[in-house]
Amino acid sequence: MRWPATTLTGRTVAFLVAPYGVEEIELTSPWQAVAEAGGTPRLLSTAPGRVQAVRHRAPGDTFAVDAVVTDAEAAAYDGLVLPGGVASPDHLRQDRDAVAFVHAFCASGRPVAAICHGPWTLIEADAVRGRTLTSWPSLRTDLVNAGAHWIDAEVHVCHEGPGPLVTSRKPADLPVFDDTLVTEFAHATERRK
Repeated sequence: MRWPATTLTGRTVAFLVAPYGVEEIELTSPWQAVAEAGGTPRLLSTAPGRVQAVRHRAPGDTFAVDAVVTDAEAAAYDGLVLPGGVASPDHLRQDRDAVAFVHAFCASGRPVAAICHGPWTLIEADAVRGRTLTSWPSLRTDLVNAGAHWIDAEVHVCHEGPGPLVTSRKPADLPVFDDTLVTEFAHATERRK
């Protein structure tokens, strides 16, 4: 265990993914970090049942959905994680309810973390304008065109907005991404008390 058991105790963190195509390690690694820090991770998707993760392009494990985003209230969660993979964020950015949830969450000032292609949904939710973030390199133009400042960094925390935004580029960045999101989520929720 890397964090004190009380770091995220009493906090619920939403992980929003599509029914297919989330990069498995980008879901499971931060999920484990939240759980080890005492938080309660909850899996949200656009459909009930199970989501099919991928390991690059090969099918991975499936994971049970805790709530459908249509029925979810942003106010019920203390943090939001947007894992990558190509297919999942591409699906989410085309789903009106997922985009509305992300928009409401970002506007609330609570912390958000996104890795790899996860920022695609942030773009659609108009949540990157004036923010500095990193991502998978191919999203650079999309982010810049949406009004963001893009940097190539292992992890970046942007405090220039309603709430902290933690971003990373790829699975290799997960150790620092996980540590940073736990720290930022803990500090942000302490400040909100």
